[in-house]
Amino acid sequence: MGEYIVSARKYRPMTFDSVVGQQALTTTLKNTIKSGKLAHSYLFCGPRGVGKTTCARIFAKAINCTNLTPDGEACNECESCKAFNEGRSLNIFELDAASNNSVQDIRDLILQTRVPPQSGRYKVFIIDEVHMLSQAAFNAFLKTLEEPPAHVIFILATTEKQKILPTILSRCQIYDFERMTVQGTVDHLKHVAEKEGIAYEEAALTLIAEKADGGMRDALSIFDQAASFCQGNITYQKVLEDLNVLDEDNYFKMVELALKNNVPELMVTLNNIINKGFDGGRIINGLAAHMRNVLMAKNPETLPLLETSDSQRQRFQQQAQSCPTSFLYKALEIANRCDVNYRNSSNKRLLVELTLIEIAQITQPDDTAAGAGRSPKRLKNLFKKIASQVKPVPQVAGANKPGSTIDTTTKPAPKSVVNANMATQPVANESKKPVFKLGNIGMTFNDLRRNAQEKKQAIAPQVTNKGESDDFNEEQLAFQWLSMCNRMPKEMVGMAQRMKNMTPHITEFPNVEVVVENEILLHQMEGIKARILATLAKELHNANIHFSLRLAEANEIKKVLNKRELFDQMRKENPAVEALRKGLELELA
Repeated sequence: MGEYIVSARKYRPMTFDSVVGQQALTTTLKNTIKSGKLAHSYLFCGPRGVGKTTCARIFAKAINCTNLTPDGEACNECESCKAFNEGRSLNIFELDAASNNSVQDIRDLILQTRVPPQSGRYKVFIIDEVHMLSQAAFNAFLKTLEEPPAHVIFILATTEKQKILPTILSRCQIYDFERMTVQGTVDHLKHVAEKEGIAYEEAALTLIAEKADGGMRDALSIFDQAASFCQGNITYQKVLEDLNVLDEDNYFKMVELALKNNVPELMVTLNNIINKGFDGGRIINGLAAHMRNVLMAKNPETLPLLETSDSQRQRFQQQAQSCPTSFLYKALEIANRCDVNYRNSSNKRLLVELTLIEIAQITQPDDTAAGAGRSPKRLKNLFKKIASQVKPVPQVAGANKPGSTIDTTTKPAPKSVVNANMATQPVANESKKPVFKLGNIGMTFNDLRRNAQEKKQAIAPQVTNKGESDDFNEEQLAFQWLSMCNRMPKEMVGMAQRMKNMTPHITEFPNVEVVVENEILLHQMEGIKARILATLAKELHNANIHFSLRLAEANEIKKVLNKRELFDQMRKENPAVEALRKGLELELA
């Protein structure tokens, strides 16, 4: 039994034509070699496992090949190609920047660039994961990268282009590698399976490609794992079991149940999935991804965005026909909200269940039958239903006669109305227009003022602690005044804030006076004067308090200071405060 080699290494491309999914990029590199217009530094960037290092090795081999093919490929027959294939080439160096990222490592590399190649035309330095170099190493590498010796070519590879210094990027030709498509990955896996003599189901290979998330190396690693588990016959069900992936059929079923508002069956389906060991967060994320695919399948223009097999794409199209677009928008919003709150939830399963219930009620009718187990989605539907059942009282002839019990304030009825005997009669004096008089309104402005005054007197608070006459001082008065302002209702928050800037004073015990700065505020406080008096009498335990308000004179109006002005005033009045600030190096935010 020979030595086992994983598929990612065994089937690693050796020529540009065998590279999968990067046709435009490999064509550019071949044309560069054929024309002889080689740059001194290249940067290959892209996701993991898409062929960056592989293309760098193929490019390095082709550069030194002495017998290129007409299309720019290495011949694999000359001494330089044979030395590279056997791993003994002295012209191609690979450096892992993840573990050799210091300044000294870069200095050693620079020393090697000074030595010309013993055979071939170029010395090629491939630096993998170049973004891992330290700041000092990047700076030490700049000059050599910009003006290397004529026989040196640098090929840098990275998965995180954004971490590389702009000064490095400006010195390189940049090639962006693309993610592998699902179909391209499936085709390559079919080729590998046929070479290895492994039976497969296309749905299983599609599932592996989706799990790889655009990386061919990941796809080949998962393929080897599935082949070992399935013993040479890769089936869809076995791959599901091996990779612990939730079957897409569950998501199709959950969406159908949600459209039918079938919450009980939806809860049973969720319970069955959780019993198989799947996490609630993964279920919601998978359902959100499924509904996103259904949304993409509704429009032919967005259909190519589905990275799945042709048979699965048809299933998405079929379900998209029965799913309203508004349902999908709302369901995606609900699922995303659950994903955000899932980590911090103390009862994660309940959160998932409530999310599914909410999704199942999106298409619920507004009015449901009594006893259906669901309440109306909006209370206004109930009021609309009640309002539609209330019919206006018709106005019949003779309503203005003495003794009539019909309300004269109702609107005129149609030309014919139905009386108690179900007989149709015309309305008398149809053309006569009603005449309104101001006195018939029933309320004048004087009445409104009088009612408001009576209401004010009726609700004015009274002092309830009769007989109490405790002493109090200015400090206690100020404290109770501030506490009263803090307890004032929200609709009076503006007045409360202005009242906090006032300081009540004891003129002649127990008389309390408050000086108000402007007349508008004075009138506003006059309206709650009785309430203020009752509060102070209760809190200060003195029923003999006499509370008065007075408009401030010109010399009594003081400027309201902000926090910084108050702090500056404290520093001037108390030098110790300034000394403390300097000693602790404090600044007022």
